[in-house]
Amino acid sequence: MTVKVRFFARFRELLGTDILIEKKSGTVLATLVKDIAQKKKEGYDAIFDEKGNFREFVIVMRNGKRLELAETVTVKVADGDEIAVFPPVAGG
Repeated sequence: MTVKVRFFARFRELLGTDILIEKKSGTVLATLVKDIAQKKKEGYDAIFDEKGNFREFVIVMRNGKRLELAETVTVKVADGDEIAVFPPVAGG
């Protein structure tokens, strides 16, 4: 199955964006993002803590719907899914 992963802002600078990745059916969302992020230590460290969990400020969306970080370790991606990973958002 093919899944599209998009990183934004600082994460995009570190890891790129619009990444198409082939994964086997049943892959958990957190594992998918880890597999990509591990290719660059700085990118991985920006998104995941020392225990391998998403940092509390990271925003993860699946097909336009925001997920709670706890869900990312149980939600399985499906063919054609689009995953978006954002750093904290601030503005004024």
